[in-house]
Amino acid sequence: MSHTIVIFGASGDLTSRKLIPALYLLYRKGRLPDATRVVGVSRTEYSHDAWRADLEKTTKQFTGDSFEPKMWAEFAGQVFYQPGDLQDSTDMDRLATFLNELEEGESTRIYYLSTMPKLYPIAVEMLGAAGLADQSAGPRRVVIEKPFGTDLTTAEQLNTRVHKVFAEDHVYRIDHYLGKETVQNLLVLRFGNSIFEPLWNRNYIDHVQITVAEEVVVGRRGGYYDTSGVMRDMVQNHLLQLMMITAMESPVRFDADMVRGEKVKVLEAVRPMTGADFAQNTLRGQYKGYLNEEGVPSNSQTATFTALKLWIDNWRWQGVPFYLRSGKAMSCRTTQIVIQYKEPPLTLFDHCESMEGNRLVIQIQPAEGLQMHIQSKVPDAGMRTRTTDLDFRFRRQFAGDLPDAYQRLLLDAIQGDASLFARSDEVELAWGIVDPILAAWNSPAAPELVTYEAGGWGPDSSTDWMMKQGRQWFDVCPVIH
Repeated sequence: MSHTIVIFGASGDLTSRKLIPALYLLYRKGRLPDATRVVGVSRTEYSHDAWRADLEKTTKQFTGDSFEPKMWAEFAGQVFYQPGDLQDSTDMDRLATFLNELEEGESTRIYYLSTMPKLYPIAVEMLGAAGLADQSAGPRRVVIEKPFGTDLTTAEQLNTRVHKVFAEDHVYRIDHYLGKETVQNLLVLRFGNSIFEPLWNRNYIDHVQITVAEEVVVGRRGGYYDTSGVMRDMVQNHLLQLMMITAMESPVRFDADMVRGEKVKVLEAVRPMTGADFAQNTLRGQYKGYLNEEGVPSNSQTATFTALKLWIDNWRWQGVPFYLRSGKAMSCRTTQIVIQYKEPPLTLFDHCESMEGNRLVIQIQPAEGLQMHIQSKVPDAGMRTRTTDLDFRFRRQFAGDLPDAYQRLLLDAIQGDASLFARSDEVELAWGIVDPILAAWNSPAAPELVTYEAGGWGPDSSTDWMMKQGRQWFDVCPVIH
């Protein structure tokens, strides 16, 4: 059976910067199924050749040394363009005719919605009205980019409208963080190595830190960002996804429904915040200069930094706090998960009042790898100890660059593997955690919105907050080598 990938919003930045380069690299590696076509759909008037010429330039730019003119020419021969407005029923009927003529028989189709989020439900309904969601001529799948709604109500409304056209097992909600090699490696680390699983619980772990720090400021995205903020932009999707994978139980099999079922159980076990919890367990900050960004109101209360403490009330994690932190204008760009083990119960060695607990640091980006911080003896210094790193880096162990997340996720969508895509109940449960926090922040009893200098690790109050709990953030910028 042939495959057709239909990209709505084909003239947009995501298509030229991520989607087409990822599909080209998959073709170059021989990963795409035979007879895979790519069809771009947008209101911009293009011929097939004009679109291919534009894509050649951008693909060469974003793939660098991996770009081979001969290989691109072969790939581009299966790239097509159909001008049309997805809100126009006549244009959608023309698209249906074009696809049927192009495929000449049964074909798997993937509809990728690379459009403005407000068009997602309209696009899905128009696909249904034009008969493009009919499964009788082959599988029909729809890929939806985040954000999946702006709160629980809008997420539920979006899911309801999508499910009227596509069954849940044909809906692929994409979060590119789950396509990163190091996120997938976390599953292998936990469930493919017997030394970690016995220690991955409340008996040995003091707490877990998940940090997604961005060095950049909002810049020209101020108009969008001010309606989103750090909670909607990062916590509801990326940070909660990383928390789920860190905390989930092992599925019986590596099967999409079973993997996603275990992730959902984590969200179901998150303790709801009530009353004073919002002031005690959440922090919010805004970097100095944010109010001067283009499109940001001068009195904006939008948070560009947050730190949260969540509790997962199940057998494995009872009493272990999960600290989630994210911010703009931070010291460096890094995404990392820190598993902080408890200190040894007794200090046996000289010159040491207490020994720091072991620490496992999982670097998601940009220094992909993991480090284990252990205690070792300092040579020729009696029984003095110090923390030493056991350091694994992907770049040192494997040749070549790590594949972009979109390569893995697009290939999974083509093959019908939804393991790394969000399910509807997962999205709604995540909003169920975030919405009450946002509501508390908008209430008269909201925790203070503190400002912080760009180039650090967020507000000083964040450091103080951790110290009062007898803990400290792992504030270390990764060294890339």
